[in-house]
Amino acid sequence: MRRAVLRTALAVLLIAPAAHALTLDQTIGGCGGLAPTRTIQANPSTYKSLIAGLLPGDRMLLAPGTYTQGLRLHGKNGQPNKCIVIEGPATGTPALFVGSGLWNTVSLRDNSYLVIRNLQLDGKGLAGDGVKAEVESTYTHHITLENLKLVGYGQSDQRVGINTKSRAWNWVIRYVTIERAGTGMYLGKSDGTGEFVNGLIEHNLVSGTLGYNVQIKHQKSRATGIGIPAAGTTVIRHNVFSKANNSLTGTAARPNLLVGHWPLSGAGSTDTYQIYGNLFYQNPGEALFQGEGNIALHDNLFVNHLNRAVRIQRHNNLPRKVDVYRNTIVAKTEGIHLYNGDPAYPQRLTGNVVFAASPLSGGVQSANVIGAYASAVNYLVNPMGTLGTLDLYPKSGQLQSLSFITSFLTGYLDWDKDFNGQVHLPTFRGAYSGDGVNPGWKPALAIKP
Repeated sequence: MRRAVLRTALAVLLIAPAAHALTLDQTIGGCGGLAPTRTIQANPSTYKSLIAGLLPGDRMLLAPGTYTQGLRLHGKNGQPNKCIVIEGPATGTPALFVGSGLWNTVSLRDNSYLVIRNLQLDGKGLAGDGVKAEVESTYTHHITLENLKLVGYGQSDQRVGINTKSRAWNWVIRYVTIERAGTGMYLGKSDGTGEFVNGLIEHNLVSGTLGYNVQIKHQKSRATGIGIPAAGTTVIRHNVFSKANNSLTGTAARPNLLVGHWPLSGAGSTDTYQIYGNLFYQNPGEALFQGEGNIALHDNLFVNHLNRAVRIQRHNNLPRKVDVYRNTIVAKTEGIHLYNGDPAYPQRLTGNVVFAASPLSGGVQSANVIGAYASAVNYLVNPMGTLGTLDLYPKSGQLQSLSFITSFLTGYLDWDKDFNGQVHLPTFRGAYSGDGVNPGWKPALAIKP
């Protein structure tokens, strides 16, 4: 099963010699960590004509400058361990692609084993999306988007930074900054087709969106006949999702992150979202997170001084297997609320720290620490601060108790790591294993290192 393959890949990463170890992004993206076989230099005048000649293993190195004709990559396919790489300068003056009202800035159609990195995209407030797997595409798979910066895609909530409208699997989206888009990432199609499968979304910063920071749509079925894995997992880790500014309210309000259900039977029905190590920050009109289906949500920080934090509830179908554990939550209204879970599956809320007017409801609850919203200041260093001063680390002597049973969690990736990536002792509640002075990264509107 694909999920077992991913766990095996992580185990290899931990025990294999450093020179041969593959990171999870290299495994999912399919490039194998291998160097390109040929490098082709390109600039704003030559890049379009050179794209046609790119072969598996090639790297196109884009010179600094402004590119006004978009990046159309239709029909470009690498091979396993021989990805086609298109990249700009890692530092200094960027390769800047400007948007258009006539096309999407980066247009993907029938692509595989493709890497796009070190680019800046500016949509100029026009009608195009930033990166889009076009609706006419049959497939896009083994796609890596890395170290991109997207601005100017906020004409309306229908404009999207990264958008998949084809069947998409084995995508890696990492170290991407998306500022003030309509929707940051919209992965899948609204009708439940065009499924997004087996993805890795990590170390991204998505802020100031009108609607969702990220939405992954529900799935009606799994098209295994074209190569989509019959089982897998989508990992969402170490991201910063903020709707502190620019967010729509009222009926147009959307969660920071919403994940829809997997296929209800057959291939894909056992897939899981594994969501951990993220910072969810502020939302004036909705919950920070909403999900259904199979979800593991752990060791995250949720801060909403305006509204609610976590809702596990029906969107297109019921919550199924759900483990919400060791999160730290400070929310003005609701903490974790789980509604109408499918009784055929376990729904467990374990070891969380929740300070809210209504801290917990639903599921099987154990080993949680709960309190009123205002009482967070008694347990956490600075829970009411803004980014820059905000610190949800436990005060000295707080949030320790007896160990709780963790045997049902061991199948999840990094199940025993806290928000800082340290081994999480089973005596600590919430997202941190420790108290006193936070030794790790403090919440900020920045890429989490």
